[in-house]
Amino acid sequence: MIVGIIPARFASTRLMGKPLADIGGKPLIQHTYESASRSKLIKKIIIAVDDEKVEEVCRGFGAEVVLTSKDFETGSDRIANVVKNMEEAEAVVNIQGDEPFISGIMIDQAIEPLLFDKSVNIATLVKRIEYVKELKSPDVVKVVFDYNNYAMYFSRAVIPFVRDVSSKAIAIEKTEYYKHIGLYVYRRDSLLKFTKIKPTDLEKTEKLEQLRMLENGFKIKVVVTNIESIGVDTPKDLKRARAYYHWLQGRKEK
Repeated sequence: MIVGIIPARFASTRLMGKPLADIGGKPLIQHTYESASRSKLIKKIIIAVDDEKVEEVCRGFGAEVVLTSKDFETGSDRIANVVKNMEEAEAVVNIQGDEPFISGIMIDQAIEPLLFDKSVNIATLVKRIEYVKELKSPDVVKVVFDYNNYAMYFSRAVIPFVRDVSSKAIAIEKTEYYKHIGLYVYRRDSLLKFTKIKPTDLEKTEKLEQLRMLENGFKIKVVVTNIESIGVDTPKDLKRARAYYHWLQGRKEK
């Protein structure tokens, strides 16, 4: 069985109470849950929360919810706690709680490598960067991968560095840059093994937990998607998400 877990942390450092932020009359976490429910491959979705108020809201719109400790450092730790006794969960999808418009197609794209290749234990999504603003932003995580689509490195810096160009605008025309979309699919055993390992030096430096995987020899299969998503990390992102929601509603009314 493929299980989707949505970790939702109330005390976000950049946007307090983020799971309950209103977007078009619904809390952000409900949008994420409903979007994830459009996956054709996930058989069960659970929201892993760290706050009783969030738990109450999630149960109110019909979600299956697990209340977890506030002490978990990462979303991966939180979902591992949920699935550690779920032996029926062959694969686990970590769906970020702050992705209100994540596409079911995107989720299924990330799952497929584990269905068709037994050697793949972890998969994630990337999308080509189209704008210089994204390329420069440290909030947009960049990734480079090999010819077999396995991740080589993730960074908040611009990678790869294009030496013989005078600007990022020229670089983006000459080189394919990719941003990481923080959705992971794990075989359950790999998730449990990974979350038992202590944070590593590179992880602490870049504040990216996927570097712990690479430093410890885990291979991460990269799936390139053409579908865009809007993550909500800051008040500015929330404003953008609200505008996008209203734009979607306007399209439906036409």
